[in-house]
Amino acid sequence: MKTTIAVAKELVTANELFEHPEWNPCELVNGKVVAMSPAGGRHGDVAGIIAGLLFAYARGKNAGRVLIAEAGFLLRRNPDTVRAPDVMFVSNERLPDGVPEGFLPIPPDLAVEIVSPTDKFSDITAKAEEYAAAGVRMVWVVDPQTRRAYVFRPGQAVRSLVETQSLPGEEVLPGFELPLKELFRK
Repeated sequence: MKTTIAVAKELVTANELFEHPEWNPCELVNGKVVAMSPAGGRHGDVAGIIAGLLFAYARGKNAGRVLIAEAGFLLRRNPDTVRAPDVMFVSNERLPDGVPEGFLPIPPDLAVEIVSPTDKFSDITAKAEEYAAAGVRMVWVVDPQTRRAYVFRPGQAVRSLVETQSLPGEEVLPGFELPLKELFRK
C-alpha cells in the first residue's frame, strides 16, 4: 500500500529525491514523495524472470539496457514526477552516452509493472496509461494473481493476454516473446 512520506518541503524535485536515498523505495508524483512498500516474493520472482530474459535478449542483440525499479525515470517537470517501473528496457539509440548517474531523463522504450497483492488494479492501469502518454513505446502490466497480462501502446486499445499467450516484443524488442506460462509456473 502506498502512503505519502512527510518531508521538509511542500514539493520535492527529482534532484532532491535523488539526494535522499533514505526515502526509498518511493516514487515522486507531482512533487510529492510516495512511499512504496516491498511487494513480496512472488512479485520479486516475476520481476526477476522478466528482467533476466530481457537482459539476455538485450545483451545478445546489443540492443539496449535493462534496468530495475531503483533506476527510475523522469516523467515530467514542474512539479517533478519520477516513476520506477519494476523493469525497464531502453534502447542503445536512446542512450548514446550510456546510463546516467541520476534518474533517466527519458522514458524507457518498455516499462513493466507487476501487480502486487496490495495494489489497486485501477492504479496500475492508470500508471501504464500515464507512461504511454509520456512516450513509453510499450507497457506490460503483469498480474500474477489473475495469471493475465496487459499490453498498453500509445494510441492503441489495451490488449489482454491469458497465460497460454506470450508478451510480444513487437518493434520495441524485435523477435522477443515472453510466454506467460514462464512467469506463472510454480
